[in-house]
Amino acid sequence: MSQEREKFATQVNSEILAVVRSLAQNEGRQIQALVDEAFADLIEKRKKTQPRSHVMGAYLASHDKYSELYKKLAK
Repeated sequence: MSQEREKFATQVNSEILAVVRSLAQNEGRQIQALVDEAFADLIEKRKKTQPRSHVMGAYLASHDKYSELYKKLAK
């Protein structure tokens, strides 16, 4: 990923922000480093929840042949 920085503004729950500030201070890091880490973790987490396109394609291609089996497995 690019190391270029961009400023943005948002609002955060004050209790969460207080905890993040405390974490940053305890770890000797800047809040921006924790925000970068949190965003990267969120992106990675979301990538894992979406099926890969070739897997979904194989499933859809097999659906006509195995739809009854898939229904039984879903129960």
